[in-house]
Amino acid sequence: MNGWGTMQDEPRTIRAMRNFNPLRFCAPGAISAADRHRLISQAAYLRAKQRGFAAGHEVEDWLAAEREIDAQLPQYPP
Repeated sequence: MNGWGTMQDEPRTIRAMRNFNPLRFCAPGAISAADRHRLISQAAYLRAKQRGFAAGHEVEDWLAAEREIDAQLPQYPP
């Protein structure tokens, strides 16, 4: 839970930050495999945190994070 109750109660700047995608500024092939791994790791962590770190969903979180990050990267893998 974000502490604000609903997404509409969140301050506008936090909603904007949540929707901000810095990867759209990357040129195709400009991100390294290590950077991609780090982004996937962070996204998987956020998914787990959102679920309260309930065990048993680690692979599901990782695969969903991979899809999410790869969809935002221009033509990954190069």
